Amino acid sequence: MFYRLLKYVLLGPFLRLLFRPRIEGLEHIPEEGAAIVAGNHLSFSDHFLMPVVLKRRITFLAKQEYFTGPGLKGRLTAAFFRSAGQIPVDRSGKEAGQAAIREGLGVLAKGELLGIYPEGTRSHDGRLYKGKVGVAVMAIRAGVPVIPCAMVGTFEIQPPGQVVPRVRRVTVRFGAPLDFSRYAGMEDQKAAIRAVTDEIMYEILALSGQEYVDDYAAKVKAAEAENAVAPRKFPRRGR
Repeated sequence: MFYRLLKYVLLGPFLRLLFRPRIEGLEHIPEEGAAIVAGNHLSFSDHFLMPVVLKRRITFLAKQEYFTGPGLKGRLTAAFFRSAGQIPVDRSGKEAGQAAIREGLGVLAKGELLGIYPEGTRSHDGRLYKGKVGVAVMAIRAGVPVIPCAMVGTFEIQPPGQVVPRVRRVTVRFGAPLDFSRYAGMEDQKAAIRAVTDEIMYEILALSGQEYVDDYAAKVKAAEAENAVAPRKFPRRGR
């Protein structure tokens, strides 16, 4: 009920009026049945702008930090995401990936739309990063199509660290469904799930026009953060 209230009364009309999203390829979203919508992730706004343009309800796997923040702001954020039907996923530890897959398969088993960002985190510089293979495992195991999606312009309206988004027009672009039935039963084979993931990322890249980085976003961000705080070493001056 709260999801419908947000989409059709409280938030949806406001976002449509403010950002006037261009919607391309909406016919690729199936009217019924389970499917995965896999998109690039450029901004916190992505969580709201994609669901707004879809006719069907979509459930996202959201990072657990959105549900565990401190203080009043943290409690309000957690209540908002829970009420909107989003699922918290712990991204730390060895079992994190398996937990996310179990949650995602549960959504698909109900015949619903599952939203996922294969990069695993927001892009910090607007580029598209290497996808994690969880999306491939779920697509093969559940036997569902994957619809690639590109958010265009959301990095410019709200890059990481910016609280209030700029008012600019954005585009939400959906591609043709990808069928991976030829990989049935191969969700435990590393080569197969990497091939599926790379195909999904290639289609997202074709839709978004981003620069591609063949490395994981989290790894690159961690390396850049480490370099930023590392003390500079100066050569010793001779006597």
